[in-house]
Amino acid sequence: MKRASSFRLVHVTAPDLKTARMLAKTALTAKLVACANLVPKIESHYWWQEKLESSAEVLIVFKTTRAKMVALEKLVIAQHPYDTPEFIALPLTEGNAKYLDWIVTSTSFPQSVSG
Repeated sequence: MKRASSFRLVHVTAPDLKTARMLAKTALTAKLVACANLVPKIESHYWWQEKLESSAEVLIVFKTTRAKMVALEKLVIAQHPYDTPEFIALPLTEGNAKYLDWIVTSTSFPQSVSG
């Protein structure tokens, strides 16, 4: 196990699979996340504008680094159809070293080759 304080799991809910896939692809293409798990068919119950609401949603679980958090939040807020999208980051304490290294590699832009 490796200490993992610079890594985050980010939860974002989306209204449908199409939106969740778009957010995942956009974040992955921008190299802000290493992975996005889409969990369809969750049922959410919540307060919204002083009314109790419920809806079917898709949960997105992003794996990323603390360094990418500000940019990821900006992307989600800008691309999300909700007025107030869920964006909750959970810090990690430990993880498999090889997996954590993969997250770093996957969210890093390739080094340019000078020549």
